[in-house]
Amino acid sequence: MNLNRLAYFAAVVDAGSFTRAAERLGITKAVVSQQVARLERDVGTTLLIRTTRRVHPTEAGRTFHARCLKILQQAEDAFDELAQAAAEPTGTLRIAASNDYGTSAVVPVVAAFSARYPACRVELTLGDETIDLASGGMDVAIRVGWLADSSLQARRIGTFGQFMVCGAEFAGRFRAGEPQDLAGLPFVANMALREPLLWQFSRGDDEHEAVRMQATIAIDATPAVLAAVRAGAGLSVLPDFLVRDELATGRLVQVLPEWQLPSGGIYTVYPAARFRPPKVTRFVEMLIAAEQKAESGGEGRRG
Repeated sequence: MNLNRLAYFAAVVDAGSFTRAAERLGITKAVVSQQVARLERDVGTTLLIRTTRRVHPTEAGRTFHARCLKILQQAEDAFDELAQAAAEPTGTLRIAASNDYGTSAVVPVVAAFSARYPACRVELTLGDETIDLASGGMDVAIRVGWLADSSLQARRIGTFGQFMVCGAEFAGRFRAGEPQDLAGLPFVANMALREPLLWQFSRGDDEHEAVRMQATIAIDATPAVLAAVRAGAGLSVLPDFLVRDELATGRLVQVLPEWQLPSGGIYTVYPAARFRPPKVTRFVEMLIAAEQKAESGGEGRRG
């Protein structure tokens, strides 16, 4: 199928005449008329009703016109994406991320991105409050957990596990064989979470226990919860990307490691758009590569 003929046909329907369509396209009326006639011959049906005053589509022509618009838009997007893929990131890249994942995972990628693309400036906003991307002028947000329904476009780029942890010294003060044994122990509640006290444990496919902890300390920022646990304030549930190094060095201890807590997703979230500028696509590619490396090399990332 000759895409030019689709474009000529769509222009005639939109303009309502061969003359005006030719003017819009910058070609002669004879070329437009000839190409549309060939299109009708190709499809084997009449697409346009021609009168001395106006041209309008047949019923088949109206349906075909709607399809043509989608095909032509997709072709235009494909060329735009190819052009952008070859372009270097420029301008300012504005990113939003949570305090914990932003500090531990996004900041290193931002540093590498800035070194690779010095013509692009980066503004990273960290916080546990959900930012309105459209009104906040953000190009992309990195969100962890469980996404609420949204009109925004999202892509899952990884997963993270959650661990019940405590300081190494604190771990020597109690014995626990089942999740319910934890309910009365000192607990640091993370108030940045929607449900900071109720935790669902599972072991295998058949064993499930829900435990409601009693908060002795409540903190509204995940990195500060980690600091409190390090200081021996009690137990808490923290994401694997934040405690991986602490567990490896023995500074923190995973409590009841044979029991699992629900894992969550890591997402890139965008304002609605047909395609992304190079600064966004390049950064997300680097973040995905870093996340894949962490998941393949970090213990428990898929817990």
